[in-house]
Amino acid sequence: MRIHIHKEGYKILAFGLIALLILNIIVNIIWADSGIVRWVFFICSFMLYIFLLFFFRLPTRSFETDPGLIYAPADGKVVVIEETMENEYFKDMRLQVSIFMSPFNMHSNRYPVSGKVEYVCYHPGLNMVAWHPKSSELNERSTIVIRTSTGTEVMIRQIAGAVARRIVTYAKEDVEVLQGDELGFIKFGSRVDVFLPLGTEVEIPILQQVKANKSIIAKI
Repeated sequence: MRIHIHKEGYKILAFGLIALLILNIIVNIIWADSGIVRWVFFICSFMLYIFLLFFFRLPTRSFETDPGLIYAPADGKVVVIEETMENEYFKDMRLQVSIFMSPFNMHSNRYPVSGKVEYVCYHPGLNMVAWHPKSSELNERSTIVIRTSTGTEVMIRQIAGAVARRIVTYAKEDVEVLQGDELGFIKFGSRVDVFLPLGTEVEIPILQQVKANKSIIAKI
């Protein structure tokens, strides 16, 4: 498996490198007589930059599309599997599967199914912790609905968390998308909800760790 750096991280990584270099120069000037301080700051800076590289990683994963399967749209832990009222688009009861992404997960989001994008809507909002029950309705979020070739509509909702401050969504209405292609990116801690028709056969248990384009969460 090859790993690349995601394009959403280019600017942050560039500015971060410049900022850390400047800070290290300043520390070396101010604490010129203290080798311990200079080395501790350098090591902390190095570890921080390594974390940023790790966060914006983009692994290349082998993948075969399957119209009968719904793949995980994100890496992370399944924190919700329940029937819930979806009030934005469907306005009826749906089966919700939520995946929480910690800052250590890969944060590129993927289309769980192939089909036509019927609806895309970005909502500014709060930044509560992503596992809060109300974060799906009150936090900054972006909602995407895809209609599969069989007519099944699947909703994916990107939700910003307490750390995340920017959601990136590549989906456009009336565009055909392919299962496994990149849907968007959420910077730092966050969550992705998937809303499925009632009666959908879920393939994963609660608290299961899943990977985008690898883990099957349900069958249509």
